[in-house]
Amino acid sequence: MQEAYLVDAVRTPLGKHNGSFRELHPQDLAAKPLEALAERNRFTGSEDIEDVIYGCVTPIDEQGMNIGRLAPMVAGWGEEVPGVQLNRMCGSGQQAVNFAAGQIRGGMHDVLVAGGVEHMTRVPMASDGASEQNSYADDAIVTDSYFEYFDELTSQGEGAERIADKWGFTRDDLDAIAVDSQRRWGEAAETGKYDDQIIPVETEVDGEVVTVDQDEHPRPGTEKETLRELPLVFRQEGDGVIHAGNSSGIVDGSAAVLTASETACEDHGWDPMAKIVDTHVVGVDPKTMLTGPIPATNELLAQNDLAIDEIDRFEVNEAFASVILAWLEETGAEWEKTNVWGGAIAHGHPLGATGSILLGKLAHQLEECNGRYGLCTMCIGFGQGVATLIERV
Repeated sequence: MQEAYLVDAVRTPLGKHNGSFRELHPQDLAAKPLEALAERNRFTGSEDIEDVIYGCVTPIDEQGMNIGRLAPMVAGWGEEVPGVQLNRMCGSGQQAVNFAAGQIRGGMHDVLVAGGVEHMTRVPMASDGASEQNSYADDAIVTDSYFEYFDELTSQGEGAERIADKWGFTRDDLDAIAVDSQRRWGEAAETGKYDDQIIPVETEVDGEVVTVDQDEHPRPGTEKETLRELPLVFRQEGDGVIHAGNSSGIVDGSAAVLTASETACEDHGWDPMAKIVDTHVVGVDPKTMLTGPIPATNELLAQNDLAIDEIDRFEVNEAFASVILAWLEETGAEWEKTNVWGGAIAHGHPLGATGSILLGKLAHQLEECNGRYGLCTMCIGFGQGVATLIERV
């Protein structure tokens, strides 16, 4: 079996909802990281890339028609580069990289690009499964046969509330994580930790050309006192803990990861950042839905004979603060090693792109701290979890 390597990872800035990317077509947004990867790593898409695998959670309207194929075409890679779009909901961008690694490790390919895109302004979340009359959690979005096996259809927000109930987390507990995420992002951005990851994107806003070079969603000066004033979202006042400030932000963005075999790295003169050691995916109770990172982490470590304290950095998607707190408690991981440059509560969660964003961030963190192992994991709708183990080289 040949090894799979993470050679390079780039992403766009994450534009806030209805922000600077509001007039940029999702296909153009998806193409930006591909263009940057080719320029940075001196390859020609039509000659060197065997396939593009892109995650997209809402693949309809402007994100439909297989955006994984369209993105390299829009990037100027020609007709020869195939592409595929996949949807493992919030884990799509990470699953794209995992699939690429599996293809390379199995000897079927040598050079693949994996990543994802989500333009949540122009293609709203859940618009592929809900109508104006039906919310995402309404029974109407699934067949009646679903309820022969599951007695309830739960929203992700309610799942996050149930996690807080089960583990006894207070609103203050969640807000402390949210404040720390914002602070960490601010410190990382100020000290240039994101400079090698984020590519500037030129676009138009109200007829004027602008260049976006930094995430638009973060509020690094956030304090607990500010968060206390925010209304609850998924439960009535007094009967919940989840609000916008301790949840991931709705943003627009895309990311791409160059993956390759050892032979391909040698042939192209690439110096990879990390080896993709192993991947894992699990299913969990869909009524709490978001606990998947816990068994995904534990099982991935077990199948590689590693203990939690042997991992130098963790990236755990901050879909909701309660997800992070439950994961920390059940795995025994240290918060000081987790999401050290801030997470999705700060920079946002562009659904189909987030997993590849986090993996790129994780590889950069291992280089920065001179660590060996990094683990990335995400919760997923309808009760799943995905995890990836990487090793710095």
